Amino acid sequence: MAAPEETSKTAAAEERCPIEEVALVVPETDDPNIPVMTFRVWVLGLLSCVILIFLNTFFVYRTQPLSISAILMQITVLPIGKLMAAKLPSTEYTLFGRWKFSLNPGPFNIKEHVVITVMANCGVSVGGGDSYSIGAITVMKAYYKQSLGFLCALLIVLTTQLVGYGWAGMMRRFLVDPAEMWWPSNLAQVSLFRALHEKEPKNQGMTRMRFFLIFMAGSFLYYVFPGYLFPILTFFSWVCWVWPRSITAQQIGSGYHGLGVGAFTLDWAGISAYHGSPLVTPFSSILNIMVGFIMFIYIIVPLCYWKFNSFDSRKFPIFSSLLFNSDGQKYSITQILTPHNELDVHAYETSSKLYLSPLFALSIASGFARFSAIITHVALFHGRDIWRQSRSAVENVKLDIHAKLMRSYKQVPEWWFLILLIGSVVISLVMSFVWREEVQLPWWGMLFAFGFALLITLPIGIIQATTNQQPGYDIIAQFIIGYILPGKPIAVLLFKIYGRISSTHALTFLADLKLGHYMKIPPRCMYTAQLVGTLVSGVVNLAVSWWMLASINNLCDVDSKDPSSPWTCPKFRVTFDATVIWGLIGPKRLFGPGAMYHNLVWLFLIGAILPVPVWILSKIFPNNKWIPLINIPVITYGFAGMPPATPTNIASWIVTGTIFNYFIFKYRKTWWQKYNYVLSGALDAGTAFMAVLLFFALQNNNVNVKWWGSEPDHCPLASCPTAKGIIVHGCPVFT
Repeated sequence: MAAPEETSKTAAAEERCPIEEVALVVPETDDPNIPVMTFRVWVLGLLSCVILIFLNTFFVYRTQPLSISAILMQITVLPIGKLMAAKLPSTEYTLFGRWKFSLNPGPFNIKEHVVITVMANCGVSVGGGDSYSIGAITVMKAYYKQSLGFLCALLIVLTTQLVGYGWAGMMRRFLVDPAEMWWPSNLAQVSLFRALHEKEPKNQGMTRMRFFLIFMAGSFLYYVFPGYLFPILTFFSWVCWVWPRSITAQQIGSGYHGLGVGAFTLDWAGISAYHGSPLVTPFSSILNIMVGFIMFIYIIVPLCYWKFNSFDSRKFPIFSSLLFNSDGQKYSITQILTPHNELDVHAYETSSKLYLSPLFALSIASGFARFSAIITHVALFHGRDIWRQSRSAVENVKLDIHAKLMRSYKQVPEWWFLILLIGSVVISLVMSFVWREEVQLPWWGMLFAFGFALLITLPIGIIQATTNQQPGYDIIAQFIIGYILPGKPIAVLLFKIYGRISSTHALTFLADLKLGHYMKIPPRCMYTAQLVGTLVSGVVNLAVSWWMLASINNLCDVDSKDPSSPWTCPKFRVTFDATVIWGLIGPKRLFGPGAMYHNLVWLFLIGAILPVPVWILSKIFPNNKWIPLINIPVITYGFAGMPPATPTNIASWIVTGTIFNYFIFKYRKTWWQKYNYVLSGALDAGTAFMAVLLFFALQNNNVNVKWWGSEPDHCPLASCPTAKGIIVHGCPVFT
């Protein structure tokens, strides 16, 4: 018979989270008596949310957009919170004879800090601040010149986010409670909170707090070089310097406009720009992305461009997000647009057809494979667990230590989320009748969008919660509605908001709920903080955008009259171009039978089939634990988002992630456990602080440095076509 002490150790080991990274980083204790929703939380949380949403909305319209993460406020509020704890009176007050509260319930604690950060996160671009719905409203008003009313715009912004909150509530049992759904990006946050609040003995090496401060200061000082004095550090394209007159060499070596072979970045902002911090992504995900990236950038694209000239690709730059005509010139959208913002079919059929750069076309096609691969992969590898949990067997699933500790708090009833979900759906349907001409999307299109979001949120969430990658399916959402409602760009825009972006908001809310799970925040406090932060950020977001649209002349430079304008809105230009591809011209004319890009549709079938042999091998060889780590949706994500992401962004991300999450994790695990996530937070914070300082002190006042190192890339020929007879300004003509 086992001794009681051995039995206790065995039980404790069984309760530990099965994910090693979580077991190494997340604390396994809790004090349920710590005050959470304090006066300090409300003041600092709302203030952080408003400041971040204002800054992010303001910056997103800039020619050089700047996204400011919640880590900026996460660091800033700490000394303010401690100052409030030291100076505010501790007198207890009674409100309405029922509720008691104090301005100062004691020392500023880690749980207060977490809730403030969650509220601040509502003011960040991904979390619902600079939301895609603002991009849609900007496109409707600035590009399509619609007379959209403020009330309609406000309903679009708020219902999009609240629908996402409703989806999050429904998915909690699948994506928050199970230990296997570990949301890797949260571990950096947990490490940073612990570094900021926990006291460590100095005889065990450098403390995490000191480590954080040193590297944050270093990151802060260093970013003045790539961010202002020496921007060429963002992309070191040395191949172009060796062959300054070769188009092919510059197409291969350019970090901005080519394949980026040999190019590298010494800029943390460039490394983490599109896939987030590589330090928080598990190596299995990095390896999958590496396979997809190498296959796409170094094999498929070169073959299509130089060997086969697929889709007349040599008429265009190898890498560009612009739309082209058959002569290699920029496509004129206005000539095929009716006064009602619909397609002039006769004008389109009598003018040049629309063309895409080869890398852009293939990147879109990867979205076809990714969508079908997601469905197949999740059905095969997670279908049984989803079915079991959907039948409420989740109550009997073995809980890890974190889930058991959270059982001591009151849970949020599902109907709290359902009220938000149903209310937002009803308001959206009413909007489709009242503002029919403005939104173009009929009521059944709204319902279809909601059903699409419901279908896809869970499988995408499973992939993000286990790999730290969120494979986008924007292309599929636009492809489907573009086929159903051709020639209606605004309808496609609205369908994407409700069918895709509401799901993105849901996944952000779920990530925050998992952070609250790790930090032992009472679920009802998390619900309140997220809901209030969402409502405040939505209103401020639209108000700032509305003010800018009304106050700044030629905002977004829609007619391309002033390329040097600081307000060219590159992010929203991409959104507008997407409405042209999928809404105005439509997928049938681009990908239908007989169309230029018709063969790319076969990737739907290929993506659906590819996960099957991986699953079969995992069943035949169950002891080979590496086989289930082959993740086809994540492999296809290796060439997603290009453009605007560049191959150099992704390659640098892969190299950095491999160094830290393979070599250092394997050979210096003690260092990795203590400092890896803290380093990620320090690099983010230092870069963000300096970026804000540079903008307000110098760039916003047009104080710029002009010299060789301030010119990016130095690959002027990388954007040139190589087909015979194509004439483009600044490029040699092949004969």
